[in-house]
Amino acid sequence: MRTLLALLAPAVAAVLLAAQPASAVPSVKWGPYQTPGGKAKVHGTYIAVGEDHDVLPTADTLTVKGKLTDYARSPGTCAWVMWQFAIRKGNQFVIKEKNIRDCSYGTARKFTLVYKDVYQAELKVCSEGKAAEPSASCRYSGTWKIIYKSPL
Repeated sequence: MRTLLALLAPAVAAVLLAAQPASAVPSVKWGPYQTPGGKAKVHGTYIAVGEDHDVLPTADTLTVKGKLTDYARSPGTCAWVMWQFAIRKGNQFVIKEKNIRDCSYGTARKFTLVYKDVYQAELKVCSEGKAAEPSASCRYSGTWKIIYKSPL
């Protein structure tokens, strides 16, 4: 029995490897990024498929997955992650924005974002009072973190 298993193991491994698609694109980790006081944290992965370096370099599809966690004990405080995606439209780029909020202390909020024709994706994380949108202070102070940029 052991001899049979020893003989079959390499063949089974070869079949399993052959069953994986040759074009499988690995995910890339990004983060963690957090606020200066550590009251909000975000991290995750992305997969860029079909990178085209013709005239304007873009990924055909960019899938971003992540977790946003609120570490502020105050019930009126929330964690925010703001996203900006530079999307190719014809011969120029437009900015698409997506804001994600988590107000549940210590419990991560999972998210998945999928965009087409992406040149660049960047994020900013902050922690502030509960609101429908992040404040101007959250949006305009500090620096944006680039997590993906299509290579030239």
